[in-house]
Amino acid sequence: MAVSTPRILDGRKLAATVLDECRAAADRLAQQGLVPGLAVVLVGDDPPSQVYVASKVRTCGELGFRSQKIVLPASTSQRELIGVVDRLNADPAVHGILVQSPLPVAIDAGEVVRAIDPRKDVDGFHPENVAKLALEDPSGFVPCTPAGCMRMIAAAGVVTAGAEVVVIGRSRIVGKPMALLLMARGVDATVTVAHSRSRDLAAVCRRADILIAATGRPGMVRADWVKPGAVAIDVGITRVADATKPSGYRLCGDVAYDEVAPLCSAITPVPGGVGPMTIAMLMANTLEAARRLSGKHP
Repeated sequence: MAVSTPRILDGRKLAATVLDECRAAADRLAQQGLVPGLAVVLVGDDPPSQVYVASKVRTCGELGFRSQKIVLPASTSQRELIGVVDRLNADPAVHGILVQSPLPVAIDAGEVVRAIDPRKDVDGFHPENVAKLALEDPSGFVPCTPAGCMRMIAAAGVVTAGAEVVVIGRSRIVGKPMALLLMARGVDATVTVAHSRSRDLAAVCRRADILIAATGRPGMVRADWVKPGAVAIDVGITRVADATKPSGYRLCGDVAYDEVAPLCSAITPVPGGVGPMTIAMLMANTLEAARRLSGKHP
């Protein structure tokens, strides 16, 4: 049953607003002699990772940030990678460090994250920052994708207090931090974290006033999973083969958009929804790291 024409939550437009805020703050920091610096480390030659890293470096340039792109061969050992991280930790010109995932299977990603100075962990994955998120301590860094989702929900004027929210996916990158943000004081949502082994997953999702899908399974959320009038935030983005496209693929979200959108009061598209917000919030975290480490205030 269609409810209305859904409101499309435009991530590109909102991301542009966030980046404008970052650019203005960076200009003020520059007047104090400080240039925010982000180092991005890429291990191997994974094509999507190369695209993501290039986008992050390009955005740094547009904002007047200093960026370093460090590309290491897939044969890099864990010890060698942590050595690179140690060098970046000690570099005063680097305020944010991001090690692009996925990493080669021989490298323990958790150990690499723990090696990053938590004050420079602009991804928000270090255990210290995870703990601060759980404790609602604002001195930590929040992972960029959940932070971007929260900014979109707020900008759309969606009421979260008392709302039933279902997050599909329990990853440390999206699902778990998303749930913590939604349960925080001042947001006050009632949160269910579901996953592939949840019993009657479709019925769980149908309870949601706000449904957040972060599974990496294209088209998983169908029309009969969604309550009429719900808000759908689609975090998933997967390359699906498509011979009609010059690239040979198209990008798909976790939500079957064409059949779900008519049921929703608001929905994010893929592409152009959550994705641009992730990079925007990375820049905001890098700016904040520069401010904290320098003691300067833009």
